[in-house]
Amino acid sequence: MTRDYSAFLPSTSKGETPKPPVSVLQSLGWQPFFAQQISIDDMHATPPVRVTEVHRSGLRVLGDGIDMMVPPRADATVGDWLLLDHNLPSASQLMERKSLIKRRAAGHDRSVQLIAANIDTAFIVTSCNLDFNVARLERYVALAFDAGVTPVILLTKADLCEDPSTYVADAETISAEVAVLTLNAKSDEPKIKLASWCKPGQTIAFLGSSGVGKSTLTNALSGEETAATQSIREDDAKGRHTTSHRQLHILPNGCAVLDTPGVRELQLTDAEEGVAEVFSDLDALSLECRFNNCTHVSEPGCAVQAALKSGAIDEARLTRWRKLVAEDQHNTASLAQRRTKDKAFGKMVKQAKKHKSKQG
Repeated sequence: MTRDYSAFLPSTSKGETPKPPVSVLQSLGWQPFFAQQISIDDMHATPPVRVTEVHRSGLRVLGDGIDMMVPPRADATVGDWLLLDHNLPSASQLMERKSLIKRRAAGHDRSVQLIAANIDTAFIVTSCNLDFNVARLERYVALAFDAGVTPVILLTKADLCEDPSTYVADAETISAEVAVLTLNAKSDEPKIKLASWCKPGQTIAFLGSSGVGKSTLTNALSGEETAATQSIREDDAKGRHTTSHRQLHILPNGCAVLDTPGVRELQLTDAEEGVAEVFSDLDALSLECRFNNCTHVSEPGCAVQAALKSGAIDEARLTRWRKLVAEDQHNTASLAQRRTKDKAFGKMVKQAKKHKSKQG
């Protein structure tokens, strides 16, 4: 059934060509990348649906005339597209992803947590107060780069700061490829300044700590109280976990917005390319070192240490780079060991069942 979305579109002036209405799938983020994975006939048999909410009890999926819960599954996350099997929803096919943001899960179980899939732009949100932290921003930018997502740094609460220029300058040192914007989340600025990224068919995500204004930004873009909000503690600028789960909100103009809970610990894994892109200058210098396995601490012929002594690079930034590289290598190796162990255990269980079947 075709639905009329013209009421949600801006009116056109005389002489202007009216824009075509946004289809249901387009408003959910459907793009040519996904359309080329399925034929027209298959779309009728197994219609595409998008995961908009993830709960322990199941996944909420939306499609053209579809709004339902399907059984939970470990391989899917918010933003994923599934080809819905009406007869057996648990067997619905997971479509190839355009992008995937993930991290090492908190705790000691050495697992990967899928944060969001098929995101086009990641707005990394921080405030012009005690929440601002360059090292944390570098982690988020590396995460986005590695996932193939466009990162944009948003500095909120700039209206409450006497001089936000210092925060802007520090944020701009992270990468020349990342735009840095200041805005008042409770004004019309989000709609105006973020308009070029929030177009029909696009999916954006707000990432950052609790209390920086992610839910407020979601509400500002939607024009209504879509997400719950709370104030921060004044003494340390710490926020409260207002958003309890990741949820995809569909804006009236056909842009999908992901609001996420604040992340206390962002551990990188399998993010070597993302880290290298954030610290592209240091990564390039490391190729000039005498030894391929140089740790850039005390080895002879280290181009990185030579640049440090000459004042060409910043020592604090070098320390952060080494820390992220070491962390990513450790977590990646730990997860690889877990995968190998899980694979061996699965093989042992399969052999035991086969042996038991033969005995029976």
